[in-house]
Amino acid sequence: MERRKIVALGQSSRVVSLPKGWLRRNHLDQGDWISILPMADGSLFLYPSDGREGEVRRIQLSVAVGEDDTSIIRKIIGAYMNGYTLINLHSERIFAVGQQAAIRRIAGTLYLMTVESEAGSITLEALIDEGRASVLSGVERMHLITYSMFRDILNALKGGDRGLAASAVALENDVDQLMFFLLRLLRGAARDPSLGGRLGLDPLDCLEFQSLVQSIERVADHVSEVGVSVVALIDGGVKLPPGVFGGLMRAGEAAFSSYDLAVRCFLSSNVEPTNEVIDGEGVIEEIYRELTPLPALGDALVVGHVIAIREGVKRISQYASDVAELTIDRAYKTGE
Repeated sequence: MERRKIVALGQSSRVVSLPKGWLRRNHLDQGDWISILPMADGSLFLYPSDGREGEVRRIQLSVAVGEDDTSIIRKIIGAYMNGYTLINLHSERIFAVGQQAAIRRIAGTLYLMTVESEAGSITLEALIDEGRASVLSGVERMHLITYSMFRDILNALKGGDRGLAASAVALENDVDQLMFFLLRLLRGAARDPSLGGRLGLDPLDCLEFQSLVQSIERVADHVSEVGVSVVALIDGGVKLPPGVFGGLMRAGEAAFSSYDLAVRCFLSSNVEPTNEVIDGEGVIEEIYRELTPLPALGDALVVGHVIAIREGVKRISQYASDVAELTIDRAYKTGE
């Protein structure tokens, strides 16, 4: 780290010289322009004006003949998450039908558009301008979808409404879409302080929002799994014993309330109700013990689905508690 002295220039101006090595690396000289971005921590971020803004990052991914669809999807996700704007996939031969379908499927999930397509080459382009996005709006949207999934599945369990449960399960894809985009955005903001500045995020914000986004996505996963079991029970015409049904509903409603409150506390930086969320995990533990072991339910498949609902609700409560603790940590990060 270098220390440089501020010197006076005229009556009111103050200047500091720039390191020659930095100027050479960025091909800057007298008369060139740089951008100066004030950061939330009081520092200044300097970068060449013709550099980062509007940069199009490209990557080429090789796809082996017969490569597994899952492997291709992981490669595309990895490139997308690291901020590449154009992703070219190249195969020595033509893409197999399954490979093409996998590429189209993940492209839709990641807001990627196919801009070039040949027998052995496909180019995907990211559609959204990160600089104009809002992490807060994206998280709120992600939470609202997960919230509605949870609410509808509990109502479906209560009313035996198969269609409601099935439609709620289908919403998990929308949560995944937002999750991938937000993680790409947060990784970009952590890597590029100029993007972080435009989004109003410092590196610690990126870390905290990443934890929140991942928690919401995992809650949505568990809600979806609960929904699948609810659909199976309704399809089977299963009537649960009152004690089991009542316990599952009480646990589900308690976890539902805790999850919603935890995310709202994080987004509003409201610490006071967070202890209520954390304490709520104990309430669900008590209900969990009431349902363990389960009474005789007959069919082993019915037992399996009831256990899946019970375990899913418990995990949702644990993630709500994690978000509440994250809110507390976030509240005191500046020593307030």
